[in-house]
Amino acid sequence: MDAAGYRVTTIGPDGVRRDGPLSVMWPLRFEAGKPVRPFPSYRGQRNFTGWYWAATCGGHVAFESWQERNHLMRFDFDPDVIGMGSQPFALAWSDGQAGPVEHTPDFFVRRSDGTAVVVDVRPDELIDDRDVVKFTGTRAACTLVGWDYERVGALDPVFAANLHWLAGFRHARVMREETAALAAGVRAGRRVDGGRRGLW
Repeated sequence: MDAAGYRVTTIGPDGVRRDGPLSVMWPLRFEAGKPVRPFPSYRGQRNFTGWYWAATCGGHVAFESWQERNHLMRFDFDPDVIGMGSQPFALAWSDGQAGPVEHTPDFFVRRSDGTAVVVDVRPDELIDDRDVVKFTGTRAACTLVGWDYERVGALDPVFAANLHWLAGFRHARVMREETAALAAGVRAGRRVDGGRRGLW
């Protein structure tokens, strides 16, 4: 299947919903858009939703779990990352065996060289057969337009705790030069890689 076989729905920074084939939509700056679906919050909820203030973006980025928040911190400390958006688009396609499939990745990350990576955060033990279809199809779609794709799990707890502590000093109102120097030494595991430059 080519890029025209995937349908993309997204919401731009202007709040306008857009829909079209991936072959047409891929140049959009998904890192600058709004989440394509709401983040549920209810009594007894088992996952924790919220907003992470990212120094990279100079604003808040939404997350749906502590693990997603931890990866947002990882992106925020990567010097090559210049932007990230949560729930950037809904991707729909037809799988030969599974039938109609729709998936909304967790993050779209843009690097300084214009390349991009689409990220799903899901530990191995929580992946079922339907998830495999979604992640495999999403990876294939990303490859078609030159993006990288990552499905990641939980960060090392000590590494995540260090990122969390350092992240508290990234905001301008509490920034200290000595802490900034320490934070500059933090590298979030593997470098975030990706595909082509896009324009909104």
